[in-house]
Amino acid sequence: MYGSRKAPPGALDARLAACALLAMATLLAGCERGSSDSPRESTDGPGGCPAVQAGAKAAVARAEETDIPWNGPTSGPTAVAGRTIVYVAQTMTNPGVAGAANGVRQAAQVIGWDVRVIDGGGTPSGIQAAMSEAVALKPSGIVIGGFDPDATSRQVARADAAGIALIGWHAVAAPGPSRRPGLFTNVTTDVEDVAGISARWIISTSNGRAGVVLITDASIPFAKNKSELIRKELATCPGVRLLAYENIPIPDASSRTPREIASLLSRFRSRWTHSVAINDLYFADAAPAFRAAGERGSGPPFNIGAGDGDPSAFQRINSGQYQAATVPEPLSLQGWQIVDEFNRSFSGRPASGYVAPVHISTADNSAGATTWDPSGYREAYRRIWGR
Repeated sequence: MYGSRKAPPGALDARLAACALLAMATLLAGCERGSSDSPRESTDGPGGCPAVQAGAKAAVARAEETDIPWNGPTSGPTAVAGRTIVYVAQTMTNPGVAGAANGVRQAAQVIGWDVRVIDGGGTPSGIQAAMSEAVALKPSGIVIGGFDPDATSRQVARADAAGIALIGWHAVAAPGPSRRPGLFTNVTTDVEDVAGISARWIISTSNGRAGVVLITDASIPFAKNKSELIRKELATCPGVRLLAYENIPIPDASSRTPREIASLLSRFRSRWTHSVAINDLYFADAAPAFRAAGERGSGPPFNIGAGDGDPSAFQRINSGQYQAATVPEPLSLQGWQIVDEFNRSFSGRPASGYVAPVHISTADNSAGATTWDPSGYREAYRRIWGR
């Protein structure tokens, strides 16, 4: 038989040498610069993932529903009078941080409290200075808006010693009360849910076959954890390849993102079919680079933001300009929740335990809106506070 014939010794040596060279080339290709932690740069491989796809499609369909009844608290303490809140922002250029701050302002006006916002400017020194200023004002409560409390551990300790209540917005990885660092509660959607649904949207819309660029800010533990969870979920589908894992700090996004996008387009070309970023703002900065390269606004690549859902993201989605979807935070709702949680703290009550469910906004279900603003929460909190 042909398959059992022995090759001459010289031919066998040549074949072994060729195999060794091919293995070395494959290894070097997997270590090519620019993909950060990503070992794969091709969508070649097993096609799809039927079981995973089916689960992803069902989860995405649920997350895209818009007629969602209020499932948050309906009882709690009435409004405590005469309180002051300071919202310390990681940076007000982050639309999510700014959106939550606006929600706090609106709710505080209803409940009758004073609010001051201090912008940390996105730098460690700026955030520390902002926290020091907040503590020196001796408010009733401080919001840690979008940064790691451990980065301001001295200021947090002084606030705790002064009896100032601390509530986080995206400050630690999980929603709810935190012992270390000590927060009465942390207001956020569940990061695992956000990361999971973002990855499932890619799996669902690509029919289980995609080349993905993932963008994160590894300097923020919350953001880094989110991107790692996204990467883990994408890996459940063998037909989805992570082409690049890009670390771009949010304060540097406007200067670095266009350059990185141009470089990625040059390297991956048609292999790049989808993108996911831990914050929508990256796609605002990416749009000029996509446009300059002649990419269609409607994709590919098809881009989803795994967080925030600021008005500019909705505008890009609704007009088909380099973003297809977002997993928006209900930012106004979360601002109102922060005020309600402070009111519970001031009244000696435990945190509410409420966590807003994840939602996906697209051009098909946003109805031209520029925010994800579920119904019912304003009325519910007004009834609770007696306002």
